[in-house]
Amino acid sequence: MSFFNNPTIVLFTALALILGSENANADEIPTATPESVGMSTARLARIEPAMQRYIDESLTPGVITAILRKGKLVHFSALGDMDVGAGKAMQDDTIFRIASMTKPITSVALMMLWEQGHFQLRDPVAKFIPEFADVKVKIPGQVNGSAETLEPLQRPIQIRDMLTHTAGLANNYIGDVETYRATFRTPPRDNAELVSKLAGLPLNYQPGTQWQYSAATDVVGRLVEVISGRSLDAFFKEHIFKPLDMTDTHFYLEAKDAPRLAAQYRPGKDKKIELQDPGSLESRWINGPQTLYRGAGGLVSTARDYLRFQLAMINGGSLDGVRLLAPSTVSLMLENHTGDLELWLTGPGMGFGLGYGVVVDRGTAATPLSTGAAYWGGAYCTLSWLDPEQELVAIMMTQVRPYTHINIRQDFQVLTYQAIVE
Repeated sequence: MSFFNNPTIVLFTALALILGSENANADEIPTATPESVGMSTARLARIEPAMQRYIDESLTPGVITAILRKGKLVHFSALGDMDVGAGKAMQDDTIFRIASMTKPITSVALMMLWEQGHFQLRDPVAKFIPEFADVKVKIPGQVNGSAETLEPLQRPIQIRDMLTHTAGLANNYIGDVETYRATFRTPPRDNAELVSKLAGLPLNYQPGTQWQYSAATDVVGRLVEVISGRSLDAFFKEHIFKPLDMTDTHFYLEAKDAPRLAAQYRPGKDKKIELQDPGSLESRWINGPQTLYRGAGGLVSTARDYLRFQLAMINGGSLDGVRLLAPSTVSLMLENHTGDLELWLTGPGMGFGLGYGVVVDRGTAATPLSTGAAYWGGAYCTLSWLDPEQELVAIMMTQVRPYTHINIRQDFQVLTYQAIVE
């Protein structure tokens, strides 16, 4: 379903009841006409047909898109189905698996503890997780057939290395992938076991010398647990979700919420979607072990909830009278902390902050996002970003994994920026 079939009346109808209006209580997101914040209603109307094409071609089941500018909601659209087999239409409050979009939240949690004086960003991780004190670095053989060797750390792994994916951790993409996969063939019971297994593997490179996407944010989550004395789940609930009124963001759902969990799909041989994880009581997000709370991924959320989180970030760390972080801390998180290191996952022109990818050179990156915009997405094709220069927050939710065969996320970004006219 969509409230944007008639964009001239949407902001004053059912959408306002869900996401708030100028006269709604302060716990919701105010709406505005696009023109009042420098955007074009006619140009925003181009988003739905573009998203619908992916649905019509069975490349995605359904899509939610939302855009805020200058703190006001100017676009919200829910198209297609949340469960194709059941013919169940996408709803505004559909719950999605947001996967790696957990990472910015975990990073915020750790930076909240930084603000309390518990550590410095260059402190060794081993100060809090001793298993990382004696880790070695694997050096590939220099001659065909020569054996790999291990060398000691040239410097300790720092906390900022974990926040920026420069720690050198073994991963599922590059290096000794088989050993990594074998290590995690039996799923860990909790974060302590997960991080202990990670620390038992040699690093792919000396800390700070390369950028490789990894489970580093799981270590960030474990640092939150060790420093705070709380599980990551409990810390999130008490210090982020409850204060920001993110009522539908969880690691695991209760059975009563199963009807709102979107089904998750994968591309078949013809790239058409086929069911992978049902949006029902059978899903592991309802029947999971409920002891492993990963900082790198695992949350489910709604468009509304994640918009509230991002709105707090673009506001300098606060929303509706609740402050998570100081503006200077948010600014630090959105700086590029990786210098000229190549980010193989995001491509040229991009850097990485403390929990977010950041745009360093929009021309090289070939992106409409402004320099300094911060973003991250999830493995199920979700995406969100905040653009301080344009005072803009946007989110796209769908449930397809993998998604590299489609450009739906990039298309939404282009369609968002072409609608900015002032």
